[in-house]
Amino acid sequence: MNARLKMFALAASVLLPLSAHAHQAWLLPSETVLSGDDPWITVDAAVSNDLFYFNHVPLRLDALTITGPDGKSVQAENGATGKFRSTFDVHLAAPGTYRIAVVNAGLFANWVEDGKPKRWRGDAQAFATEVPKDAKELKVSQSAGRVETFVTSGRPNEVALKPTGAGLELVAVTHPNDLFAGEAATFRFLLDGKPAPNLAIEIIPDGIRYRDKQNELSATTDKDGQFSITWPTAGRYWLETKLEDGKTSIAQATQRRVSYAATLEVLPQ
Repeated sequence: MNARLKMFALAASVLLPLSAHAHQAWLLPSETVLSGDDPWITVDAAVSNDLFYFNHVPLRLDALTITGPDGKSVQAENGATGKFRSTFDVHLAAPGTYRIAVVNAGLFANWVEDGKPKRWRGDAQAFATEVPKDAKELKVSQSAGRVETFVTSGRPNEVALKPTGAGLELVAVTHPNDLFAGEAATFRFLLDGKPAPNLAIEIIPDGIRYRDKQNELSATTDKDGQFSITWPTAGRYWLETKLEDGKTSIAQATQRRVSYAATLEVLPQ
């Protein structure tokens, strides 16, 4: 697969929640809270019709980042991408909390050339050379997507949870690996490093393949970008939010679409 096709596949998979709500992009670790002398996890990555089942397309790993408990990058091991999912292993060599994320940003352009519609996807650098400067009826939108999960070995810490200041990010008021059934958890969303008010949050529990309803939980961020949720049962949950605004980084783009999704595990009391 050439670089352009890889970018197209990655952008499509990360941003699917913006255009096709039935498809959910997710990272699913084999465990989220571990102990022991030499812990490892395996992570599945996919975009699916049913949460945590591999039945649509893999989530590409080109933009995978793993931040360790000291804030430094950790290398994924044994990565592979198949027909329906990607997988990789993470060696939790140091105690603490790890942030595992696929982060994507790109541009989408449409214009008319010789009477025919043209479409393009890529980054800002490629846009400058590959999209005609005199393109007719040019429409450009910008996108940024983050799909992530959190894993802790031993005692949790918060170094890896520090926001980067880019796109939508979840700030852990309650540690994401300290969630328990029947208890309330509080989180805050930032957009480009600033509080993101009035965001609609949707949280869906695992197991929708075997029930008629999603049983989703809903919340809305307050003026400080904060919201709370009480977990009804133990299990794995998928959290999603998204927005559109005009805060683009290039002059030609008139719209920005931003999405965020995370897999969280809630433990029994």
